[in-house]
Amino acid sequence: MPNTAKKEAGPAGRIIKKYPNRRLYDTDTSSYITLTEVKQLVMDSEPFVVMDAKTGDDLTRSILLQIILEEEAHGSPMFTAPVLANVIRFYGHTMQGFMGGYLEKNMQSLMDMQSPMVKGVIGANMFTQMQEQMQKQTEQFLGSLGIKP
Repeated sequence: MPNTAKKEAGPAGRIIKKYPNRRLYDTDTSSYITLTEVKQLVMDSEPFVVMDAKTGDDLTRSILLQIILEEEAHGSPMFTAPVLANVIRFYGHTMQGFMGGYLEKNMQSLMDMQSPMVKGVIGANMFTQMQEQMQKQTEQFLGSLGIKP
């Protein structure tokens, strides 16, 4: 179901228009770009919004999901089938909003840890311990909802 919310990019946000022919047009560079280039914007932490060129609908989430789908289909997937099945089970569940926030907070924690790790402040052993702790908490959380992790 398409998102009909309209969103204008602010001065810090780049606008990418998606045309009916599925092409993406970067208004910053006045050129067509690929999903690989959109992925690079994400990797560079560059704020952007993808808008339907005809309707003005915000398509950012669907483009990001498309990038994730391509990443999962090639190389080494990040999500196992059971994890994806559990995510699907949360749609329509009373805990759907909580789960989204839970995942977002944990992802942010990992991103916050990434910078010190790159600088060598946190060793691999400590990172492994933190990762195991997060996995344990997630399993406990899902178990409390009657969902097998």
